[in-house]
Amino acid sequence: MHVKPFRIALANLRYPDSPDESVTLTESGIGDAAAEGAEIICFPECYIPGYRGLGKKVPPPDSAFLERAHAAVAAAAAKAGIAVVLGTERLAGDDLLISAMVINRDGSTAGFQDKVQLDPSEDGTYTPGTGRNVFHAGALKFGIAICHEGFRYPETVRWAARNGAHIVFHPHFDIATPGSYRPTQFADPANTFHEKAILCRAAENTCYVATINCASDGSPTTSAVARPDGTLLCFQPYGKEGLLIADIDIAAATGLLASRYRPG
Repeated sequence: MHVKPFRIALANLRYPDSPDESVTLTESGIGDAAAEGAEIICFPECYIPGYRGLGKKVPPPDSAFLERAHAAVAAAAAKAGIAVVLGTERLAGDDLLISAMVINRDGSTAGFQDKVQLDPSEDGTYTPGTGRNVFHAGALKFGIAICHEGFRYPETVRWAARNGAHIVFHPHFDIATPGSYRPTQFADPANTFHEKAILCRAAENTCYVATINCASDGSPTTSAVARPDGTLLCFQPYGKEGLLIADIDIAAATGLLASRYRPG
């Protein structure tokens, strides 16, 4: 029986100039993705209010702003009828966490996936989360591994695939450093290891992996989708702002190799 492909959108948008603009750009991206027929859209790491690091200046954490921002994004999701994986931060008491907020197509909140494995450079700013989750968007079951987790910790993707995820969304944030190599082709041998890791995460777990970054001049990584056999389905041209649209075959994401994993 022929199964209709499931259309996803990756928001390869520019880094926002302010927290308010991060909300405006997110709302616009949601509407554009729905117009393209996507059933879910994923945004980069901490897109709201903006990632705190790599030289970026972001106002102090503001729980009232986050509450308003999350409500606005939920309203946009409901209006467009599309599920959203929102790269954001959230406050848990005094702790600031890197997170992904999952919003259903009716605007209700499905939950959060916090970043558990922090990069050492984040230790003074963010608090690590705990636990992993899988979510649903119609026929699609998915997990989330945020930046450092997916690049360096294979078990984050494996856990999701072993728990039925067809795809693992990988919101991240990276920008060029002065004098760094400027890639033009995804996972080219001259690139950093990061994109090759995405292909490995897909192949070693027989699931799709979708990695999402902001658009920036000379960016060392870009948004892309890897197939369950570890080959590249598509990628966004480096530095080009816009949505990457991909149709995935849920039936191809069997999780076979993930299910055969035996620790030790």
